[in-house]
Amino acid sequence: MKLIFYRVQDLEVPSSLSPEEIRTKISQGLKQYFGQQNFAGKKIGILVGSRGIRNLALIVTETVKYFQNKGARVYLIPAMGSHGGATSQGQRQLVEQYGVTEATTEAQFLSSMEVECLEEIDGFPVYAARDALAMDGLVAINRIKPHTDYHARHESGLVKMLAIGLGKQKGAETIHQYGLHGLTELIPLAAKVIWEKLPVLGGIAIVENKLDQTALVEVVPRETFFDRDAELLSCARQMMPRLPVADLDVLVVREMGKNISGVGIDPNVTGRFRIAEYGEKTGLARRIVVLDLTDASGGNALGMGIADVVTERFYQKIDLKKTYINTITSTFLERAFIPIVAPDDQEAIKIAIETCGRYVDPGQVRMVVIKNTLELKEFYISEALRPELPEGYNIVEGPLAHVFDADGNLLLAF
Repeated sequence: MKLIFYRVQDLEVPSSLSPEEIRTKISQGLKQYFGQQNFAGKKIGILVGSRGIRNLALIVTETVKYFQNKGARVYLIPAMGSHGGATSQGQRQLVEQYGVTEATTEAQFLSSMEVECLEEIDGFPVYAARDALAMDGLVAINRIKPHTDYHARHESGLVKMLAIGLGKQKGAETIHQYGLHGLTELIPLAAKVIWEKLPVLGGIAIVENKLDQTALVEVVPRETFFDRDAELLSCARQMMPRLPVADLDVLVVREMGKNISGVGIDPNVTGRFRIAEYGEKTGLARRIVVLDLTDASGGNALGMGIADVVTERFYQKIDLKKTYINTITSTFLERAFIPIVAPDDQEAIKIAIETCGRYVDPGQVRMVVIKNTLELKEFYISEALRPELPEGYNIVEGPLAHVFDADGNLLLAF
């Protein structure tokens, strides 16, 4: 199988914040909205999620220190629905993997999965973590970005963290059982109930640029919690990474994982959601190949059903228990269907080419190889796509014809 590739770089350099700028924005924002309030002896819960957010440890620590300096007793509360295997220990470990620990923050974890029903609206129960009910104040810290399951006024962000994250597995499962209606309509409804009944002080909103760098950090007060969440979603959508070519025969993804996207492979990049209610849409490519599962996923392969072919290396890393807990909670079972398993990278790509829905000589295949759906600063294109590369992208290496080693491993590195 003869393939020729070119390594491409995106020439745009988006703006980002330095660690010192992040500290300044957090301290100034917290002082602006909470500087006159007395927190001495108060219990403040900091809600932390399960995503690999750049500078998360710094942002959480600065927030914790602010309230500690005001005399508050600060606690770390994982707010991540069913993630972490839907266990107290698993959720704490996920947060700790991102550098947020009791040692670094001097704040105690409260990671119980116990919840209470706050209200029932026309048969729909709204749940919140029991740990949060014991707090005098709550601050949600989350990245705002387009969601991998749906599009609405509120997607991934502060509002969803209240409804899904703080609802733990019970709350997340309840909302997801309503399908897309639950995600688009019930998330803001549940969040509003929690916002009204719990002492939500506000949140720290994070928006990242297309290089996965911190582009914006903003302290959002209680009064503008919902409106600002929606406004920053529009901002985040404009900053998302995108590929400049389309109508692909094959998209090769070197790695997928929970630290990259909620479903491992971001549908906002690939255009393929693999949700029955959306119907079958191929998206950016007719076939998607995934070569590996990140170690940070801990075996959670939710989203593998978005791919068509995976490798044996990928398959051996799957923890079905973790994958199924997360998938069943979401209700989108198609996303955990196991793709075709190939013995190595070369065979996986060969299968994808041969089944892409049209006869194509490997030398003319329309193919892109990316590291993952989060890091698109650099990628590889096949020979057929070279004439279509738009301005703003530069070929930095190629043509590359020796792309597999003797064991069938793809040699295109990032």
